[in-house]
Amino acid sequence: MADIVLASASPRRAELLRQIGVDFTVHPADVDESVEEGESPQCYVERLAREKAMVVAGRLSGDELVIGSDTSVVLLGEILGKPDNHDDAVAMLGRLSGASHQVMTGVAVVRNGLCKSTLVVTDVRFRELSEPEVEAYVFSGEPMDKAGSYGIQGLGGIFVREIRGSYSAVVGLPLQETAALIAEAGVPVWENWPRRLENRT
Repeated sequence: MADIVLASASPRRAELLRQIGVDFTVHPADVDESVEEGESPQCYVERLAREKAMVVAGRLSGDELVIGSDTSVVLLGEILGKPDNHDDAVAMLGRLSGASHQVMTGVAVVRNGLCKSTLVVTDVRFRELSEPEVEAYVFSGEPMDKAGSYGIQGLGGIFVREIRGSYSAVVGLPLQETAALIAEAGVPVWENWPRRLENRT
């Protein structure tokens, strides 16, 4: 059984992997996250996921399976990254208020030099946000390390009116697609699920 490595320091991605029974170690990737000239948000997100997985795989020497992922919030074709400061977070949430946006999450799996990846796009619609609640949310600190200045799995979940697509992808890792890529690389996640004692043979 190959060792599984998560090329991310995100506690949210780690929690999602544990949710589906994956045993893994963490080796964060350090890559340039600049958008290339003329690059679409879709290509950007999937490229970063692949680069993160490949960089970490290149530092390892065995049969490890490496998972890389990247998530971007996209509004009207513009990538909204992590906020630089308080005012930036407030402005970003103001733009998302009452509007629909897309959350694009790329995931890549590398094993034995072979990299396979996919992109998951989820439509998210915010309700209208009031200035006091936006200020309170930013003062909570939750938005400051998150793309688009919000976390759907945290306090920011109350802003979401509608979601069409993968909830786990909005959090940071599309579980169905990730499990499929891991299985394709020869490590079905269900093989390590616990079994009730009376059902074991």
